Amino acid sequence: MTTPAARDWPHRAAELGGLLPDGFSVGVSSSAFQIEGAARDGGRGESVWDVFTSQGGTAAAGRIRGGSNASVASDHVNRYVEDAKLLRDLGVDTYAFSLAWPRLQADARGALNAAGLAFYDRLLDELLAAGIRPRATLSHWDLPATLRGGWMNRDTAGRFGDYAHEVGAALGDRIDSWVTLHEPATVTVGGYGIGVHAPGRALLFDALPAAHHQLLAHGLAVQGLRAADVRGGIGLVNAYSPVLSATDRDEDRSYADLVDLLYNRVFADPVLLGRYPDPLEPFAVELRTLLEADPADLRTIHQPLDFYGVSYVQPTRIKAGQPRSAVHAVDPDAPAAPVIPGAAARARLPFHAEKLREFRVTGDGASVAPEFLGVALEQLQQRYGAALPPVWVTVGASTGEAADARGAVHDPLRIDYLAEHLVAALAAVRPGGAAEGLDLQGFLVRSILDGFEWEAGYTARYGLVHVAFADSPRVGTRTPKSSYRWLQDVLANR
Repeated sequence: MTTPAARDWPHRAAELGGLLPDGFSVGVSSSAFQIEGAARDGGRGESVWDVFTSQGGTAAAGRIRGGSNASVASDHVNRYVEDAKLLRDLGVDTYAFSLAWPRLQADARGALNAAGLAFYDRLLDELLAAGIRPRATLSHWDLPATLRGGWMNRDTAGRFGDYAHEVGAALGDRIDSWVTLHEPATVTVGGYGIGVHAPGRALLFDALPAAHHQLLAHGLAVQGLRAADVRGGIGLVNAYSPVLSATDRDEDRSYADLVDLLYNRVFADPVLLGRYPDPLEPFAVELRTLLEADPADLRTIHQPLDFYGVSYVQPTRIKAGQPRSAVHAVDPDAPAAPVIPGAAARARLPFHAEKLREFRVTGDGASVAPEFLGVALEQLQQRYGAALPPVWVTVGASTGEAADARGAVHDPLRIDYLAEHLVAALAAVRPGGAAEGLDLQGFLVRSILDGFEWEAGYTARYGLVHVAFADSPRVGTRTPKSSYRWLQDVLANR
């Protein structure tokens, strides 16, 4: 079926429920740093994001909107029983959450911290009692701060493999599926390439070792989990964005191919095919890290996987040069412009991403382009064919929402967003679809709770459940939004 006009879906939950194939899994996700809080409790160590959000002075100006941090966040550590009940009542099959490496190994070495392990034991008890399949991610961006050099240091990969084995041995009989890393592309680009994420480095092309070391860590983690004889399947989740050229000019097309290689293929090719993509000739110097990769590392990275996760937001349109606003003369008498995180690093690049003005946008400016989720699945199938394991898709949106006089929170635009992307994904893999034959096994909604949204702090809300943060007299209160009730209806009508 075709996607109907926006704002129809709040009234069509039963219809969408009937479209879900037998055996297709629907779930929700979260990440430890975004919701757990309890940043100093139970022997938890510091993560790179704790450091990134606490550094003061001019170097940190504009780093996090509102100057906030995640020391309390959604207080999930203290409210996990309530949150597990929300998951049970929602009716989801799967809950994808992440384990906080600093909570389990404050110094990223040795035996697991007993208090941290006990928390995840209790959470698993609640999930399993509710009939929910747990999916645990070993690291969702919150790298222990004690790891000097972070992902630029090869030793971090080895430490991650050891950590994976320890966690697998402790929890491997209770977790339904495992994710090694979440979005290594985003960590590389945001954290090491342009500096908008922790640890805040702006190395541009020199950030490629961070990509390689994360991929090596993934391979070592798969080996570590399998050596621990875990029961669940193992996969990786990465961001994927179809890349468009702004024009047919050779220069624009060349840079679009470069961005596609750096953001998509540098991560998927070695994991699924066992090799890096051939560096584009004009950029051989910048991409020398790929040419110099040790074949033994590539064999480690190329582990058999049970699934591959696609985290989709929007397509990317690339144009050579800087945007016009960046090259106009600056009026010396004009008020000082606000600091824009990553702007200095982006200004050193010979290309830029254009705004996709033909699409509606979410609350934080992302383009609403569900048709390009189908393009992403089509590209993955064409590029990797039989090497592509079953696929899971994750989507989510920050949207405007308002509470009525009784405190109910209404977010109809989120309902439209989720419905349109789910319909697009299912349509792509049906007979006659663009990615016909691709084994799409599940769909995850980001996120179950409002939380700390990285550089946006608490100014963006992605949750199906509204959380009252520190600026509210009802701190921590959970209020299911209309999108929660809608998804509940969808799942009840399967």
